[in-house]
Order: sequence, then structure tokens, then C-alpha cells
Amino acid sequence: MDIKQLKYLIALDQTRHFGKAAAQCNITQPTLSMRIRGLEEELGLVLIVRGQRFEGFTPEGERILAWARALLAAHDGLQAEAALCKGQVVGELRLGMVPLASVDPMIFIRQLTQKYPELKFSLYSMSSEQIAEGVNSNQLELGICYLNNINTSVFDVIQLPKTKMGLLHDTRRFQLDKRTLTWQDLVNFPLGFLSKGMHYRDHMDVSFKSAGITPDYVFESDSTFQIIQAVESGICCAVMPLNNGLENLNSHFLITPISDSNIDAPIGLIMRKQEPVSSLALRCFTDAQEIYTVENESYE
Repeated sequence: MDIKQLKYLIALDQTRHFGKAAAQCNITQPTLSMRIRGLEEELGLVLIVRGQRFEGFTPEGERILAWARALLAAHDGLQAEAALCKGQVVGELRLGMVPLASVDPMIFIRQLTQKYPELKFSLYSMSSEQIAEGVNSNQLELGICYLNNINTSVFDVIQLPKTKMGLLHDTRRFQLDKRTLTWQDLVNFPLGFLSKGMHYRDHMDVSFKSAGITPDYVFESDSTFQIIQAVESGICCAVMPLNNGLENLNSHFLITPISDSNIDAPIGLIMRKQEPVSSLALRCFTDAQEIYTVENESYE
């Protein structure tokens, strides 16, 4: 067994296609199939359900896949650790983040980029539960998530500013004559929302219900990017967090604060507490403490 076999297995899980997995790994499809069969023979297990095409993993394959992810994360962490021992901050910082919060992740990433020019970044949009699981299993170095159900005995936490909201609109399409809005003011605008069941949308529904109003929603998506496209097209306005950089995406965007619009759930940056903790995660978490201390003071 070698690390490449595990990479091939994970690539197959990511692509769900033998040909695409082989292309992702820069090898031929027969080579990928042969190496995975070799792994099956060594373990004495059937890992893949095979037909005319890839049909999924067997129950045993799913269990081995979980170990493969953990081993590959440990392998990557080992390489990053070795580089840090030589004074090099290299590798990949994997950061998970809930879709909408009053945090601009690019402020954090930009400062790390300036400090560690050889470091690469992967930013994933995930639920709080997925982020906690990813950080705890070392598939993510850090995560920005809601802290309602976060066990502080498992994670170190940096508290981030409360999520406050405003109405994001395109000034070419909508003109607002107020500097601050109320929930009742929003009935005058066509609105775009995240899909039902997402944490931010659930809070929106509770806020409107508490205000005793029914919003006029004309657009819904599970993608923040598509909601922003709808705003730019003049299809709708959108209730979005303040201070997360969205209004800087377009010179015609403006976000007008909504009074009494805090999301009660606290948000924070989390890092795995139990060993093994990668030195890369610890280095960037320490930097984040300095960065967000300054950010928090600017919001007070």
C-alpha cells in the first residue's frame, strides 16, 4: 500500500467517474483501475461497486475511504510540518466557512498571503456541522462557523463579530432615501433568499415572522453567487450581512443597514484542539487572533 493508492481512491470519490479520477491524478484509467484493484487485493476487500461504470463504494469501501482521508490529511500535515521545521510556511491552508456571515475572509487570507507568499489557500462553503466535522478530522485546518453546537473541549475558538444585516441593492435599479431600514420597510422591495433549510434563511424567516410581515420573495437559490447575480440584474434586493465585502464586488452595490437585525447565533473561527494539530493550522490560528482582535475593536 502506498499514498498514491489512497489518493486515487479519494479522487474516485470526488469525481464518481473512473476516467475523471484518472485525469485528476494525471494517470491513465487502466493504471488507476489496476492500482485500486491492487489495494483491494492487499486488504482482501471489495471497495468499489463495478458495473458498466462506477456505481459507488461498498459499505467496506466507505469505511476504508474514511481512513484514506485521515491518512492523506496526516501525510499532508507531515509534509507541512517538515517544511515548518525548516522555517518554511508552505502547503495548503484549507478553510471552511458558512455561506453568509459578517466576516470578509479575504481580509484574513490577504494578510496571510502577504506574510507567507508560498502558502496556498482553499476556501469551502459548508454548513457549520460539515465544518466542525472537517476540522475535527483534519480535513480542514480552520473553519468559520456558527458556534451554537460547538464543543469547546474539542476546538479552540476565536469569537468573531456578531452578524448584522442590511439590504444589498444595485443603485441603478433601486433608490433608497433612508440610511437605516426597518424590517417593515422591506415589504416594499422584491427580495432574493437562500434556500429553505439553510441557517441564514431560517433566521430570515424568524425575523420576518417576529416583525409580523410577509416578504415579497421573487428569487431563491442555494448559491450566494447566484443571489448576487440576481441583485446585479435588478431582479431583486437581498438581505445580506454587513462587513463581509459584498458591496465591494460592484461599484453600483450599496448595502443599507437594517435596525435590530443581529443574528443571535455567535460565529467564530475554530481549530482542532486535540493532537495531532498541524503546525500550519496553529501558525495561521495565532495570526488570526491578532488579525481579528484588530477587526473586533474596529466594530465596537
